[in-house]
Amino acid sequence: MNRLSSIAHAAYLDLRSALVDEAASEIIGTPRLERRGGKSYWYDMFRVGSDVRKRYIGEDTPEMADRIARLQDLKSAAAARAADRARLIRILRTEGAQALDPATGSLLAALAQTGAFRLGGTIVGTNAFRLYECELGIRISQTEIMQTGDLDIAQFERLSLALGDAVETPLADSFAALDFAPVPSINHRSVWRWRQTRSNTMVEFLTPSFRPEEDIRELPALGVAAQSLHFLNYLIAEPIKAAALYRSGVLVQIPRPEAYAIHKLIVADRRKGPDQLKARKDRAQAKLLIEALAEDRPDELREAYSDALDRGPQWRTHIAATLKRMPETAAKLAAL
Repeated sequence: MNRLSSIAHAAYLDLRSALVDEAASEIIGTPRLERRGGKSYWYDMFRVGSDVRKRYIGEDTPEMADRIARLQDLKSAAAARAADRARLIRILRTEGAQALDPATGSLLAALAQTGAFRLGGTIVGTNAFRLYECELGIRISQTEIMQTGDLDIAQFERLSLALGDAVETPLADSFAALDFAPVPSINHRSVWRWRQTRSNTMVEFLTPSFRPEEDIRELPALGVAAQSLHFLNYLIAEPIKAAALYRSGVLVQIPRPEAYAIHKLIVADRRKGPDQLKARKDRAQAKLLIEALAEDRPDELREAYSDALDRGPQWRTHIAATLKRMPETAAKLAAL
């Protein structure tokens, strides 16, 4: 396994922490904890004129509670943190970590600015896979499994309904500013895909399906529709924060790498006909991540694999069919 230097990996972890601190420091009012659907969430309560408004901050975790307790210190350290982020980006570039291309970076920055990731939007697909290089401290040299012209964003429909908050700027407006036009559907009036007019870059929104059909659902928090897909709930449960290397860093959200790896085993078998090239890419991404995780995070990988197998016969059938074509990867999982 080819790895990034320990200097680069440490710089990435510091950058991610600084970006999370920066997001917490943007609280302008009084943080308040609210319970919704069995979980607790933090909101920023502030006044605009005679109106009291609230802005979703994030799910209650020990890390979030700690940052809120240190809010004034985080605010006072904003200038020093900005300089440190620039320094960390320089280190990462010098150490050979792969930065985002300007087109993808500007798109992720725009989505972050609107609050899409703050509201639970999670990058899935190859653009998430790219970010595991720094997250896991590995060097991904196979450029063909890093290439994509698509950006897929997933969110739970139930979370989108429960949050009581929405993006600060309509995503359609943000996309228009970057020359993206909606892709119409002959079967549905709602829009869940945008294509950039000067390239083939596509942005698509997804959500887990908990019913027999994979239909189009609305995501009120993001103000868009989404294609619902089976098995997606496994992928985006308990996502993690990540730092995208663009300018001074962009805070985004991606699936846990072990969930991504196992989910790719399922997706690869679901692809049929002309999607076989994508299935080959799915298998290659899963193989690389499983190799890295089996070495560095075997407990997390074993738990994710067992969880997927325990979810039912369809899950086991898809995973087994893919692993039949990947004997080395199957052996690594069996040895956990």
